[in-house]
Amino acid sequence: MNFTKMHGLGNDYLYLYVDQVPENIEELSIRYSERHFGAGADGIICILPSTVADFQMRIFNADGSEAMMCGNGIRCVGKYVYDRGHTNKTDLTVETKSGIKHLHLTLEDGQVSLVSVDMGTVKVEEPRDVSVACGYFYDEVINAFCASRNGAEPIPVFPVDMGNPHAVILVRDAQEAPVEAVGSALEQSPAFPGGVNVEFVQVISKTQIRMRVWERGSGVTMACGTGSCASVAAAIAARLCQRDVPVTVHLDGGDLIVSVDYQNNVTMTGPAAFVYDGTTID
Repeated sequence: MNFTKMHGLGNDYLYLYVDQVPENIEELSIRYSERHFGAGADGIICILPSTVADFQMRIFNADGSEAMMCGNGIRCVGKYVYDRGHTNKTDLTVETKSGIKHLHLTLEDGQVSLVSVDMGTVKVEEPRDVSVACGYFYDEVINAFCASRNGAEPIPVFPVDMGNPHAVILVRDAQEAPVEAVGSALEQSPAFPGGVNVEFVQVISKTQIRMRVWERGSGVTMACGTGSCASVAAAIAARLCQRDVPVTVHLDGGDLIVSVDYQNNVTMTGPAAFVYDGTTID
């Protein structure tokens, strides 16, 4: 199997440019995403032909499950198809499980340096209290986290639909948030039967937020494009950020720029980077 490793702000995937998804894609994604015995990635993304767009994208997480959308991943798709000569367009459409997304590619020295994505419409629900009770190993961590919020369980979260599900938690200090403990507990919470991506968001100003993320099916990652969009939308709903004003989202892997207009349409802009080409030997 030939693959290309790419990343968007450290959110890394193995990319397959293929005519169809391999039959054993779940097994492949689990095996080759493993960071000690595989290539190491947050999953595998297949770039495929489409009958309704320029290209199609299918995303498989590190646990083998299929994701509906990946903002960092789709930027890398744009860079891959242009830099590899599969298109000469700088405005593209990509078919995803959450609809057709529109990409604008910014070039530098003939290669893609930045990608802006029309992420579609965001829907933010009223915040609701969700319990994060889980196994004894995490109880102390979770109790401390709740206490740091000047309250006990349950934790108030903003459910956000970005074509995939998100639970946004506003915190005083994103760096200190127990992303793994609370994120894994919320992903498995009965409040989100299909699982959920969990964002921990510190609002720095009306134009800057700090976000860390637990991604459904992959765990802690360095960045999440849809999560960044969901986080800005939740901050706007909480009246801490403004519509039609670009917000810089500071992630573990770098920065994204996100804007939400008055019709709840979201635009995300950020980099995409090539790492290496590889070939499996088993």
